[in-house]
Amino acid sequence: MPGLLDAVRRSAAEIAASAKHVRVDLDAAGAIELGPEPALDPEKHYLEGSREEVIAYLLTLDSINFGSGWFPTLRKRPGCSGYYTIAWALADRFREHGPWSPGELRRMDAATVAATLGQDPGHELMSRYARALHDLGGFLEVSEPVTEGSAERLAEQLAESMPMFDDVGFWKRAQITANDLTLAGVARFDDIDRLTIFADNLVPHVLRMDGVLVYDDALAARIDAGRLLPPGEEEREIRACALHACESIARELRIPPRDLDVMLWNRGQEPRYKARPRHRTRTIYY
Repeated sequence: MPGLLDAVRRSAAEIAASAKHVRVDLDAAGAIELGPEPALDPEKHYLEGSREEVIAYLLTLDSINFGSGWFPTLRKRPGCSGYYTIAWALADRFREHGPWSPGELRRMDAATVAATLGQDPGHELMSRYARALHDLGGFLEVSEPVTEGSAERLAEQLAESMPMFDDVGFWKRAQITANDLTLAGVARFDDIDRLTIFADNLVPHVLRMDGVLVYDDALAARIDAGRLLPPGEEEREIRACALHACESIARELRIPPRDLDVMLWNRGQEPRYKARPRHRTRTIYY
């Protein structure tokens, strides 16, 4: 029976083949510049603790590693993106107090999340983050996360156990958790290089600006105007076409898709990419 990673690749290929609003131009892929080598930032991420503490940090972070559609409304740390604002604030909490217990996660409320992340407790994301941490607490009360053997099995475990990880057809956060644990040196997976890219809104934006993804005029105009893109056909085409294109690009470059993803994502932090709007969808999946 095909596993999660085969399902991701098959789904992306099918969506890309029938896409109405997005097309892939692999002829432009030769001009792609790769960003820095994949690594977690040791200041903005909590990596200096014990193995168990670092695993707990990354599971907590990846449980709330979503909300890019709301990021323009967050109170950001100076010079930081929305993601790094959250990752760094959570790292500081771990440095001062250590991990939350499963029971504490189960009792998490929006006010505590907001205080930890330096945000307004009434912000829409805070209650969603609290719900995600409730789910993580419940998971940890009954399960041990897979940290050896199979990255695919960890992704399946997370998707099966927590609804907010069950990003059907992409499983972005379920996959990125395995990659983050690997980059931190606290997990070892024999199949880690079988992961796909982690389909979000930044890697497709980089590919669009580099000419690999081409949007139809109406979609391009809506994104360039900074208007929210609702979940559905167009945003799934964007993510699927990015994933499908990166499969070909990674093969050509002879690097794992997971590494290509991080390199492109890191390059997306550059001012020239931030200067142009990317698609923003308010979703719990990225």
